[in-house]
Amino acid sequence: MNLRFLNNGVAVFIILIVALLIVPLSPAFLDFMFILNLTISLVILLLTMYIKEPLEFSIFPSLLLLTTLLRLGLNVSSTRSILTRDGYAGEVIKTFGNFVIQGNVVVGLVIFLIIVLVQFIVITKGAERVAEVSARFTLDAMPGKQMAIDADLSSGIIDENEAKKRREKIQREADFFGSMDGASKFVKGDAIISIVITLINLIGGLIVGLVKGGDFSSIVQTYSSSTVGDGLMSQIPALLISIATGMIVTRSASEADLNKEVVNQFSSQPVVLIIASAVLPLLIIIGFPPIQVLVISGMLLTLGLSLKNSRKKALEAAGEAPKVIEEVTSEVSYYRNLDNVYGLLTVDAIGVEVGYSLLPLVDEKSGGNFLDRVVMLRKQFADEMGMVIPAIRLKDSSRLNPNQYEILLRGETIAIGEVLIDHYLGLAPDNIEPENSIDGIETIDPAFGMPAVWISEDKKLQAEMAGYTLVDPTSVIITHLSEIINRHAHEMLTRQEVKRMLENLKKNGESIVDETVPSIVSVSELQHVLKNLLREGIPILDMEIILETLSDYAPTVKDNDMLTEYVRQALKRTITRKFSSGGQLKVITLDGEIEDAIIKSVKRMEGGAYLTLEPDMIQRIVAGTKEQIDKMKKLVQEPIVLTSPVVRIYYKKLIDQFYPNITVLSFNDLDPSVQVQSLGIVKV
Repeated sequence: MNLRFLNNGVAVFIILIVALLIVPLSPAFLDFMFILNLTISLVILLLTMYIKEPLEFSIFPSLLLLTTLLRLGLNVSSTRSILTRDGYAGEVIKTFGNFVIQGNVVVGLVIFLIIVLVQFIVITKGAERVAEVSARFTLDAMPGKQMAIDADLSSGIIDENEAKKRREKIQREADFFGSMDGASKFVKGDAIISIVITLINLIGGLIVGLVKGGDFSSIVQTYSSSTVGDGLMSQIPALLISIATGMIVTRSASEADLNKEVVNQFSSQPVVLIIASAVLPLLIIIGFPPIQVLVISGMLLTLGLSLKNSRKKALEAAGEAPKVIEEVTSEVSYYRNLDNVYGLLTVDAIGVEVGYSLLPLVDEKSGGNFLDRVVMLRKQFADEMGMVIPAIRLKDSSRLNPNQYEILLRGETIAIGEVLIDHYLGLAPDNIEPENSIDGIETIDPAFGMPAVWISEDKKLQAEMAGYTLVDPTSVIITHLSEIINRHAHEMLTRQEVKRMLENLKKNGESIVDETVPSIVSVSELQHVLKNLLREGIPILDMEIILETLSDYAPTVKDNDMLTEYVRQALKRTITRKFSSGGQLKVITLDGEIEDAIIKSVKRMEGGAYLTLEPDMIQRIVAGTKEQIDKMKKLVQEPIVLTSPVVRIYYKKLIDQFYPNITVLSFNDLDPSVQVQSLGIVKV
């Protein structure tokens, strides 16, 4: 169907709205406009139900403004008619007023007020909040989406035209939700002004009626009926629009001018027009003027059927027909073997999954050296921490974005990152001048959470000269993986791994192993102590010293946490080397009042000991610790809290609930040769 005559319909419509504010209208034309307003609101609501994504109805923010203006224009016209025609503003308002009030003014006003409050407080307020959050999240996600497009373009997956289309779509989404955030205020303001206009109609009508003379009760009945009818005919369409607003923001902008987009997008769903045409005649049942209703309903039905037939002919001409896709799979025969089903129950200690754009980094055939880097990471971790990293399962994943990677611990995701294979992650030097900054894609370093920027290959030399630290994509993933392993090493230490470590120790120290395990400590108790050490970043490389210490104290000490403290004292040189720098250790200490309070609150039971501090005291200790750590971070990279030996374990358990990555040492953990410098005292 040719819809060219509608191309300028929106402009004409806006002029008509302005005319409503100025030109007096006849009651019959007001009836037509009220029904048209209700119809437009119904069609908009149905459209928001049928679209699959907001961009299919990208003109919605502008329509919010137009429909709000239409309702305000009709309110002004109906108010003029009510005040100048003795309360008569057409059959629609009269029918609505009589139908709702039914002789009771108070009931009618209460119903009107309820509808206004439902729209204003429940629907509009919620839609406004959702639009605000959607706008913020869409803007936050833009850099990552741009990175994915650039990566696909550079890898040859898409061409320049496709990349341009994707970038435009991202920009339109951001524009749409930004517009929705502001446009929702129109509906909110409309609900407020409707209450004001209702009061004007009621009070003004009473004044006009009394001035002309007449029975007071009949004046109240006439003008209250017209006021409520006018208010409802304004608020019911507003309610439909509010619901549509909520629907579209919970599920972004046009490519053509508004006139064409209105025609194209309204005509894209002919079923909506047919449904609306079938619903409208039901209004005649409650007294709506049948001529106006049937005219609009017939127009919608004719338009809907015409558009539906046109689309059907176009599909047939294009030769599009439903296709039956048959999938043949060999999974059924494979899993008939019960052993293959049991293979699904295996959980890897640690794994890395990557998006398809990152496959060149991990595929040796494509020149990737990721597996070699993992081997060196395993060697380095064994040298530093005394534990061998389990085999890392590496696979590609279609559920990830092309540039994403995912680190899994025992089958569960614990970290997600994103890299660009043809860029370098640039870390800017401190206090860099704005003119020396390098343009790129802003991001966050996945390993340490620092602000960074993805810099393209052609800007590498310029960035190095500006003082940027550049990290290649593989190193970004390896560094992130290393940090995750350090943080969760204690979760990867299984009893089977402890047994392997003992077998390895037997090669040079068979006697200490045979004397200690399992006669003095069991494998599970040894595993618990080793986990405690790894949890706080203490290397377990010197297994011989660890076993000797346990053999000395385990016969009398049955608390694994206390056994860990004795082992820490035996490893004081290792701890001092790990946390000191240049023979110095900068720390925060605890005030004597805090240490006394902790010691007095320790309750010992058969299964161990726990603190019974008052919540207020806990809050003050945590607040004091945070204050000193924030100050210390300006001077050192890793804050350290130094306590007395009897307090350390309990303070560490307490502060771990709020700041799990804080290093807590005791005086017995340090070698006497280290120089300790206190940078602050935690007080309450």
